[in-house]
Amino acid sequence: MTGRIPSLPPESLGEDQRALYDAITGGPRAQGPQHFALTREDGSLRGPFNALLLSPALGSALQSVGAAIRYEGTLSARAREIAILLVAAEWDSAFERESHEAVGAAAGLTIEELRALRDGTTSLFTGEEGVVARVVSQLARGDLDDETWNEATAALGAQTVFELTTLVGYYATLALQLRVFGVED
Repeated sequence: MTGRIPSLPPESLGEDQRALYDAITGGPRAQGPQHFALTREDGSLRGPFNALLLSPALGSALQSVGAAIRYEGTLSARAREIAILLVAAEWDSAFERESHEAVGAAAGLTIEELRALRDGTTSLFTGEEGVVARVVSQLARGDLDDETWNEATAALGAQTVFELTTLVGYYATLALQLRVFGVED
């Protein structure tokens, strides 16, 4: 049991669940260096991914959005991890913090920067990373004011602002699901 729902090891999955499991464990998240484990010893998925198996059609769409954000977006790896970690801080999402601090460190975030992000502090970041941090901080708490919108579109472009709004919504959704389903690992 992982919180409120059971772990779903691969041998217990139906056909649609197995297709989603294979997309997660065989897709871009599983390629290259692994900064956090996707599966437990029994093969069941960790974090939000186990819950995605409850509704394979919706879970597939959601995991595809996440893969696009992480592997097909325009943000630099550092800027993307700054954004994800700010959402994790705002939603107090332990799994997202643990997994993305490891990814963030691999992307070049320092211990000092990771500590600041844990606290939701953005003052260490400048340039485009500072703009990303300000945009995400505002979005995580509500809406984007006109001043920040103008700064963001001038520095990043509307496409990247769209990407950031999608990132905030996606990681806030995962944080909510992790909390509701009582997922701790």
